[in-house]
Amino acid sequence: MRIAVFASGSGSNFETIVQATRDGRLPSLELALLVCDQAKAYAIKRAERLGIPVYLFSAKDYISKEAFEQEILAQLKLLEIEFIVLAGYMRLIGNVLLTGYEGRMINLHPSLLPAFPGKNAIKQAWEYGVKVMGVTVHYVDEGMDTGSIIDQEVIFVHKNDTIESLEQKIHEIEHRLLVRVLQNISEEALIGIEGKGNLSS
Repeated sequence: MRIAVFASGSGSNFETIVQATRDGRLPSLELALLVCDQAKAYAIKRAERLGIPVYLFSAKDYISKEAFEQEILAQLKLLEIEFIVLAGYMRLIGNVLLTGYEGRMINLHPSLLPAFPGKNAIKQAWEYGVKVMGVTVHYVDEGMDTGSIIDQEVIFVHKNDTIESLEQKIHEIEHRLLVRVLQNISEEALIGIEGKGNLSS
């Protein structure tokens, strides 16, 4: 299954997926494209080092979200992308991509949704004083972090934690949880393909 990752920042989760496809943890996936909306994002440098093609765009160069999503969709179709992973992509997905990849797009979010959706989720949770934090992977719909939850992982906040230590713990969970979810999705896809093959025979 050929996938694309959308990222706007560091790209550590993007690199984690690439490495998992190459070290045998995600043998049935190929990360074929990074889509990025920030020219200075470190994710682009990671992609260049790892030999992954990049589609870079600037939203301000387009008259609407629909306009730049049409170009992204064309690029995805050209590269035969079957599945999309949003990993630190800081834009809401519009109708063009939602329609083109309905049920085939997931997002990684650093909170236990539905708590603390949107930007700066770790900071939001820290300032609220929660005793439990975590990470969610969910399907993408038209809302902000409102799609059906696929999986979550929890950590407890200890009295000696700082926001920096919690950010580090959250990032470690993100890498682990995202790979686990993709393993399950790719296995289900393979089972579906094999099932169709058996039916056709």
